[in-house]
Amino acid sequence: MSNHKTPIVSIITVVFNGAKTLRATMDSIVSYLGDEVEHIVIDGGSTDGSQDIIAEYAGHLAYWVSERDSGIYDAWNKGLARASGRYISFVGADDVLLPDAMGAYLSHIRQQPEIEYWSSKVALGHMAGRVIGQPWRWNRFRRYMTVAHVGSLHRRDLYDRFGAYDMSYRIVGDYEFLLRAGASLKAGFVDQVTAVMGDGGVSNKFAFQALVETVSAKKKTNATSLVVASFDYYIARFKQVARSWISQTS
Repeated sequence: MSNHKTPIVSIITVVFNGAKTLRATMDSIVSYLGDEVEHIVIDGGSTDGSQDIIAEYAGHLAYWVSERDSGIYDAWNKGLARASGRYISFVGADDVLLPDAMGAYLSHIRQQPEIEYWSSKVALGHMAGRVIGQPWRWNRFRRYMTVAHVGSLHRRDLYDRFGAYDMSYRIVGDYEFLLRAGASLKAGFVDQVTAVMGDGGVSNKFAFQALVETVSAKKKTNATSLVVASFDYYIARFKQVARSWISQTS
């Protein structure tokens, strides 16, 4: 990789024992790498062969390390400390970027450099899976995580203004960070599917804890009142229970 230019985008991937899916993630990113895009991988001390896979791609990486961490947001912060790009993107070890995903983002950046946060649409599990991701609207986002975070771009100065990720959160630290920006965030939307998100993410595995953390994040950032946050929690919890019941009886 050339060291003569500051990259536009730093893609950060964190992994812990993700060998089953990591290669597909790496392959989906490597074609983008060069002067405009760099890739950083933070491994949490995997023991399943993930380190060997990362080492195969070492020549393409701006930085990688394998060491114990305190969770995903600790690892993200480590990646941020090493990133050189003007925009930061997080792609998980079971996510896959689609062809032209980064090209679409870069095109939008050039047209609207004032935008601080770009998001898009993401398919869940596979290309034919349910599609998530809506344009940023503060009045809705303050109550629900409506944007698709996988592959989205955060302008670097957001972290200068609002700090790094809060490691006290285990699941919704990405949501809490954007809540800090609040209504002032200048957001844009790429109206296409840019990634396939793995279905093994922590928010999927620990849906109940995610709801509890969401209430905490809203209270901490004053995004909503406690009454509204509690109301949203109970509605979401009811939907979780209903979906579980339906899946067990169908």
